[in-house]
Amino acid sequence: MRENLTKLLALMLGGLILYTSATGPFESLIQRGIFLALVILLGLTLYPLGAGKRWRPLGLACDLILATGTVLACGYVVMNYERILVELPWATPRDMLFTGVLLVAVLELSRRAIGVIFPLLVLAGLAYAWLGAAIPGPLGHRGFDLYYITETLYLGDLGVWGMLVGVAATTIAAFVLFGCLLLHTGGGQTFMDLALRISGRSPGGAAKVATVASGLFGMVSGSAVANVATTGNFTIPMMKRLKYPAPFASGVEAVASTGGQIAPPILGAAAFIMAEILGESYLRIALAALLPAILFYLGVFLTIHLVARRRNLQVVPDEELPSWPEVLRPERIIPILAALGGLFYGVLSGRSIQMAAFYGILMTVLTFVPFALLARRPLREIAGKLLSGLIDAGKGMVIIGVLLAGAQMLVAMIGMTGIGVTLASLIVNVGGQSLFLVAFIVGGVCLILGMGIPTTAAYVLVASVLAPALTTIGVEPLIAHLFVFYFATLSVITPPVCVAVFVAAGIAGTNWLPAAGEAVRLAAAIYVIPFLLLIYPALAGFGGAFDILLASSQGVVFVVAFAALMSRVAMSGHRLMDVAGLALVVGLALIPGWLTTAGALLLLVVLFARRRQRLAVDATHEQTLDSHGIPAKETHS
Repeated sequence: MRENLTKLLALMLGGLILYTSATGPFESLIQRGIFLALVILLGLTLYPLGAGKRWRPLGLACDLILATGTVLACGYVVMNYERILVELPWATPRDMLFTGVLLVAVLELSRRAIGVIFPLLVLAGLAYAWLGAAIPGPLGHRGFDLYYITETLYLGDLGVWGMLVGVAATTIAAFVLFGCLLLHTGGGQTFMDLALRISGRSPGGAAKVATVASGLFGMVSGSAVANVATTGNFTIPMMKRLKYPAPFASGVEAVASTGGQIAPPILGAAAFIMAEILGESYLRIALAALLPAILFYLGVFLTIHLVARRRNLQVVPDEELPSWPEVLRPERIIPILAALGGLFYGVLSGRSIQMAAFYGILMTVLTFVPFALLARRPLREIAGKLLSGLIDAGKGMVIIGVLLAGAQMLVAMIGMTGIGVTLASLIVNVGGQSLFLVAFIVGGVCLILGMGIPTTAAYVLVASVLAPALTTIGVEPLIAHLFVFYFATLSVITPPVCVAVFVAAGIAGTNWLPAAGEAVRLAAAIYVIPFLLLIYPALAGFGGAFDILLASSQGVVFVVAFAALMSRVAMSGHRLMDVAGLALVVGLALIPGWLTTAGALLLLVVLFARRRQRLAVDATHEQTLDSHGIPAKETHS
């Protein structure tokens, strides 16, 4: 019964997303009220309290109370939306009760889905707003009573019905539906096969396949941890089967899934929220994130390649690779191209992002169905695929919806108390006017605040509290938000609370600590890329074509040298000389100007030429040994 109820609720939520994507959203409080009610009801069936335990009847009773209270609380707002927006009514005990029910439902579902850290942060924000008068020093404030907190959270569009829930109920939901339909109509297997075909036969091929596939899935999923749990069940066993060390396999998957969160066009759903917060166009956000994402994947690919050559990691066997004619069959490629074409047509023609996603959904269906009919697939199967996409989209919105509802409550408390401005002032006071000292402090705090929290919610938190510290000292708002976003994203692979690594290590059956070490080494470049944005704003599209070209050149040189340094590749055969040479390249690449860039590039070419020469000499030596009947492996040992 619970399974059927879950499917029904997921189908209702998916249907709401599809309908409002095509026709436009309802009035804001109506759209958000219905959306949050369905999200919470679906969450209660997906994450039942006490499932499989003897006290499940008590858990069922609690879930029924939360479900009833949620329907009443959301229904009240939907029925009285006009009065709430026009009159801004005073809070009553009934309103306080409804607010309490929604708060408990959202935080309890967050706890069941991702753990206690995020709910505790929200509760800390509420307690700070209520008890601020009792806090001494600069962090104290006059405090707000429960009636005022209720009015802020429930009776208006700044609290739980605010911008974040609005974006989740419209734009993010439409893109999640687009991604789910694309995957269920064959796009998922095609992405995996393309990754195998493109990267499988190069050194470290299985790790590169994981990077490509997990990056593609990660852009849509909105959660690096969820992505590890899905694609990791394919990529990690494949790497282990080819004798890749388990910690290395875990690190690769965790990093690849994290990279998808910073990659355009979706940035794991954060692009839409960033656009709303900054008042920028979605296209501007996606373009600003393009070059940093390219640099990140360049660094990861090169590190994997060099480590694979050094460790002699195997390629994917030919028999496990799909053929190009199989991958590029029209019925597999055309629906994907049509879907992406519809999406980009909507974006470039100036339609709303939600409508652009609907165009992508429409083109997915209009191309999938005819090819399926030509292949004589039963109508029941075709309808089943489309319904499965709707159901999965509904399920996929549960965690996003409850997290953004909780994050919206926390943001409302941050705005009401002014703690964001206070913390920004404190950070600037500590760092003075030193850009990099302030940025270093902000980056460290972002890593701490983001631990244990999915990417989108982590970004909302740090954008509210920490981005103002950078804008205060003159950093462009878009650069500041990208900076804090990258560090919030990295928290899922940064010890000690590196939840993406925990999941990957669990799949690989290895200890998480060495896996975290591999992940940090593979992703080392992205810890520096946010600072590159501060040095070279042109990486985010600020400046002319000349500025962007120079910044891109410096970024590429930096990432290549940094990847060689992190992979401990031997250039000359003398470790200290190699480290000194690569460190010099990295240092030169961090100094703006064509002369330093040219010097760094020249030195990098010399180092890699020296490596190529040394490898050629070693290969000749091994051939000579083999010609005398002495196995090279024995000689080297």
